[in-house]
Amino acid sequence: MTRIAIITASTRSHRRGKAVAEWALDIARKHGSDGATFESLDVAAFDLPAPDVPALYGLAFTHPHTRRWAEAIASFDGYVFVTPEYNHGVPGPLKNAIDHLFYEWNDKAVGFVSYGVNGGVRAVEQLRQIGAEIKLADVRTQVALNTFTDFDYTGLDPADPTTTGVFAPAERHADDLGELVAELIAWSGALASVRNQADNR
Repeated sequence: MTRIAIITASTRSHRRGKAVAEWALDIARKHGSDGATFESLDVAAFDLPAPDVPALYGLAFTHPHTRRWAEAIASFDGYVFVTPEYNHGVPGPLKNAIDHLFYEWNDKAVGFVSYGVNGGVRAVEQLRQIGAEIKLADVRTQVALNTFTDFDYTGLDPADPTTTGVFAPAERHADDLGELVAELIAWSGALASVRNQADNR
């Protein structure tokens, strides 16, 4: 059984990411196959400070939170990062969470659901580069959600920084996510043999 994690990147108390991740999880389960399961992982739930040691040097984890995060990530065959774009790039908590680990990410597949005033596309461009370094294979299809057109602010004060709006994605995004899920399942399964070879070295 292929296991896919839907990872919520934003840790802000007022965030859109949780609603987007719940939507992605629901669509993924509808478009998935009997050979794949999807679960939610929230970076905010792991309380990760700065990494213990450079993860490339092995499993020398001294803190329980790092071991818990490592066990969670290692248990999956692929990932969907649900990420905002902060200041033209990857949100700090997500980069920190990625940097806590190395081997747990290796030889697995990843897809991206992003959101922001520009659809979060620049954060994803950075994540594709980061993923290559930790041996994640990224699928081509991406879901890019715009905070102006895919969220409803009716009756809300848009000048209020805590206003996130109501998530109301355009219908086409569900089709894009379905295609992303299909690619992710296929790639995650194909990479299983690569992971098995690495485990047997």
